[in-house]
Amino acid sequence: MMELILPGIIILLLVVLVIWFISLYNRFYALKNSYEATLGQIKVALKKRLDMIDQLLGAVKSYAAFEKETFERVTAMRASVGSAGAADIAGLEAESRTILGRLFAVMENYPELKTQATVSELMGAVKNVEDEIARQRYTCNNIAEQFNTMVDTIPSNLVAGIAGLSKLQYLEFEEEISKRPEISF
Repeated sequence: MMELILPGIIILLLVVLVIWFISLYNRFYALKNSYEATLGQIKVALKKRLDMIDQLLGAVKSYAAFEKETFERVTAMRASVGSAGAADIAGLEAESRTILGRLFAVMENYPELKTQATVSELMGAVKNVEDEIARQRYTCNNIAEQFNTMVDTIPSNLVAGIAGLSKLQYLEFEEEISKRPEISF
């Protein structure tokens, strides 16, 4: 009878360890997938912002002479959002904020432009997208924090090491999204 109890205990311990390993492994990948989905949402919001900037450029075009470079930058940025990685998002976000800042400056120089319904609606929509980007960035960084904590702490770091998982990158923008950019012409 004793010969069966010891192997039974060992088998039970192995089963518990395998279940524990699978559980942690699945948690890592659930967090990783959430992180990637949130990055995708940020890309969508950035593209939406760039589309709105393009619309704003069209609305203010008759009031100000924007350089050809501004239109080219918006077009190039819109094209690059889809293939942007976590490291590229901060640069795209900063560049689109700079363009948006220039639009705000034009609006301040042309008060009659502020009263146009189209521009007012677009500016409200841009503010909503700014808020969406801030929320998604916050969510993405929270997911990265959970994942990275699991990579660093015992015993989940053992599973991360065996699975070859490394830390996720935090999204860091140079400035807060709600901060108005400096404008210079």
